[in-house]
Amino acid sequence: MADFFRQHGIKYIDYKDVAILKRFLDPYGRIRPRRFTQLTAKHQRDVARAIKRARYMGLLPYIISE
Repeated sequence: MADFFRQHGIKYIDYKDVAILKRFLDPYGRIRPRRFTQLTAKHQRDVARAIKRARYMGLLPYIISE
């Protein structure tokens, strides 16, 4: 399986792009580990940073309670 961002030609991981960031969260709102996301180490770090920024700005929840 190829890296999602290379596959779609995305060069910059933006914290405002919530639809893409949600793909890398589990049902409880936690960041999925790299073994599940199949991202490169650099892209995994960038995704984690973008998710944390989006949470701080209020675009993504910290936890999802069911």
